[in-house]
Amino acid sequence: MSANSFDARSTLRVGDESYEIFKLDKVEGSARLPYSLKVLLENLLRTEDGANITADHIRALGSWDSQAQPSQEIQFTPARVIMQDFTGVPCVVDLATMREAVKELGGDPAKINPLAPAELVIDHSVIADKFGTADAFGQNVELEYGRNKERYQFLRWGQTAFDEFKVVPPGTGIVHQVNIEHLARTVMVRNGQAYPDTLVGTDSHTTMVNGLGVLGWGVGGIEAEAAMLGQPVSMLIPRVVGFKLTGELKPGTTATDLVLTITEMLRKHGVVGKFVEFYGEGVAATSLANRATIGNMSPEFGSTAAIFPIDDETLKYLRLTGRDEQQVALVEAYAKEQGLWLDPAAEPDFSEKLELDLATVVPSIAGPKRPQDRIVLANAAQQFAVDVRNYVSDDEEAGKESFPASDAPATTNGVPSNPTTVTAPDGSTYEIDHGAVTVAAITSCTNTSNPYVMVAAALVAKKAVEKGLTRKPWVKTTLAPGSKVVTDYFDKAGLTPYLDKVGFNLVGYGCTTCIGNSGPLPEEVSKAVNDHDLAVTSVLSGNRNFEGRINPDVKMNYLASPPLVVAYAIAGSMKVDITTEALGTDQDGNPVFLKDIWPSEAEVNDVVANSIGEDMFNKSYSDVFAGDAQWQALSIPTGNTFEWDAESTYVRKPPYFEGMAHEPSPVQDITGARVLAKLGDSVTTDHISPAGAIKADTPAGKYLTEHGVERRDFNSYGSRRGNHEVMIRGTFANIRLRNQLAPGTEGGFTRDFTQADGPVSFIYDASRNYIDQGTPLVILGGKEYGSGSSRDWAAKGTALLGVKAVITESYERIHRSNLIGMGVLPLQFPEGQNADSLGLTGEETFSFTGVTELNNGTTPRTVKVTTDTGVEFDAVVRIDTPGEADYYRNGGIMQYVLRSLIRK
Repeated sequence: MSANSFDARSTLRVGDESYEIFKLDKVEGSARLPYSLKVLLENLLRTEDGANITADHIRALGSWDSQAQPSQEIQFTPARVIMQDFTGVPCVVDLATMREAVKELGGDPAKINPLAPAELVIDHSVIADKFGTADAFGQNVELEYGRNKERYQFLRWGQTAFDEFKVVPPGTGIVHQVNIEHLARTVMVRNGQAYPDTLVGTDSHTTMVNGLGVLGWGVGGIEAEAAMLGQPVSMLIPRVVGFKLTGELKPGTTATDLVLTITEMLRKHGVVGKFVEFYGEGVAATSLANRATIGNMSPEFGSTAAIFPIDDETLKYLRLTGRDEQQVALVEAYAKEQGLWLDPAAEPDFSEKLELDLATVVPSIAGPKRPQDRIVLANAAQQFAVDVRNYVSDDEEAGKESFPASDAPATTNGVPSNPTTVTAPDGSTYEIDHGAVTVAAITSCTNTSNPYVMVAAALVAKKAVEKGLTRKPWVKTTLAPGSKVVTDYFDKAGLTPYLDKVGFNLVGYGCTTCIGNSGPLPEEVSKAVNDHDLAVTSVLSGNRNFEGRINPDVKMNYLASPPLVVAYAIAGSMKVDITTEALGTDQDGNPVFLKDIWPSEAEVNDVVANSIGEDMFNKSYSDVFAGDAQWQALSIPTGNTFEWDAESTYVRKPPYFEGMAHEPSPVQDITGARVLAKLGDSVTTDHISPAGAIKADTPAGKYLTEHGVERRDFNSYGSRRGNHEVMIRGTFANIRLRNQLAPGTEGGFTRDFTQADGPVSFIYDASRNYIDQGTPLVILGGKEYGSGSSRDWAAKGTALLGVKAVITESYERIHRSNLIGMGVLPLQFPEGQNADSLGLTGEETFSFTGVTELNNGTTPRTVKVTTDTGVEFDAVVRIDTPGEADYYRNGGIMQYVLRSLIRK
């Protein structure tokens, strides 16, 4: 029960139903607040307990100073938690382990139970092994179940063992698309109360639901576990960036073009740790699907959230997707009652403002390794010619044509070239070179939830087929929609056969290529690429294109709208300027250009209007948690504690609570530390904890081989996140990682200074030697360290390797928080300094003093860092809230929660 200090408790009547609500207008200053802070204010009013959440916290939010730097801590209690299986499996593993730890410490295991709805969607495990055939989907599902049986049995057990925990089985869709199409409430109803739907999710793209007016963001799995167990999220009241939209998109531009433009603008402006909120006349002209696409990309521009207010467009989408009329009426009534309804003319009090005229957006792609690196489509071929030089050897001859004229249009002289002949299984031959598009994937929640770009892609395929065009033979083409509704409307519109003829057959309902599950390239293509060190490319409609993420054979990756993915599959090379050069020739030998197969806005709108209906969503989600026969046939153990299988290579009991005492030991300074890795800028969680393929000659591959796993059954790092032994060995094992401590290497290598002369070795092997010696470890990094997915294993693996501190120039929000959650100290170099400017090589021995100040209940602003080479500086302590300090003192967030539960 709320303390209700502001007499905010009231009743809202909608139809025949009455709901308890907490009125925002009872708090002075609430009317001028941005939408997102109004949602936080309601959260505090409803959860005020006089201790963790007080009247002073509520007043502080009501009197928010938009220009001040964040300093006021508040406790945010999300209404629910959402997970995907890569991050969700370790969450459930941890909960199962916590039950045993509570029991061992004399507590009640039943206390380890979600106190808020927790929903998990299995969407990251399907791999696009098979493609380009009518039975690709069926074959990939069979392979998925074969590889993941142990994980799926474990999740089915979790669904029966934990209250308030539901699982959406495989083959249903992508978590964020399922969320906006079915799981999101927009306004939550629970125990007679109505309040804004809010959430945290174990995937950074949880922000897609911001498009529905739902405040939520990605957190690490360890934070999500705490939220499930009733712990509020400790946060500082953020700065809010107002992003004004005006005008309308021009014909020929897509939601993808819009979101890449916004991503570039906001990344340049700097919004890390801030909320972004869209307002203005242009919001009303932005479809819900486009809003969701923008919200999805929030992690790519670095903001915590990227939210749109509720309006008629929200209600229209809720009706379309099958929400019942009482729920839709409640959303409208609640939003209007609480001042959460969009006023296009309003100018809320924002910390900073940007503006975009939608009419200025032009067709774009992004790459070759970061989502924020937007390239105007007309400049793409020219920019590739520049960027490819970073991916080919210096002595390679340049200036050749990329293809014979008979195969594809000639390109400009001066582009590095290494033409290589490939023989296909049927005996035919073709030639590939740098820039060859070897993966063209319509994938990921970002765009597959948007019917306008999906229909546009299908219409491009239709027009291409009618002109006699198809994909080039070296392109692996895949279609992985975010829900079954997509294939339903393709079928109804008669567009599926055309996608199939261009090679975009259904391969699965899941993230696939966007998460690194692109599957292997055809053997002959892979061999040619590796034998001749070709810088080949992928083009995908996803949200992530980081190095080493998409496919181990592919060096350069580009984000593009679904229709452009189809176009590049036909063109076959990034060297082709698809805005001016022919994609191919028709049946009569005439050149076919992109403009010849690009659908008009009217064509797309007509298909959407006539092919998508509420009945499709009702059918797809009528019994969404039940699963198919394969899911229901999985045998599961019984009981409220899990029966661990000592032979399992997928699910193992982790070591986090071994030897844990009722009370934490005092925090200690760090002395005699060595550097495990010295890294540059933009090191992502993909670099730290890859999700994709496991190579046989790596520590993780060797572990699996030693445990009797055949190479073909290695699966991916992401699928084995329930096994800490695999994941520790995979930490910092990305094939594109460049550790400056081991120059000339690429991958999970370092120098091991436990041995004479510090020979190069695997990072995992060196860490074991350091741990055996009792030597703490340090990571040195650059700017934007830990950007990317909210991958808890990037922090868990770091901690289990023996790393006690990380020093960088700047952090991405989630990873910094996750490091604290695992007991690792996040530090920053002094402003304007970095490892190189301080003369650090990584060969030094480090000491950190002043950390012990945390034992006094305070957090030091800086700690003194000294090395045996005489370098000395004050590192900024990035423990940003008192709550985070409590987690660090306890050795991590899980230990803190466990001790808190035992004391109750």
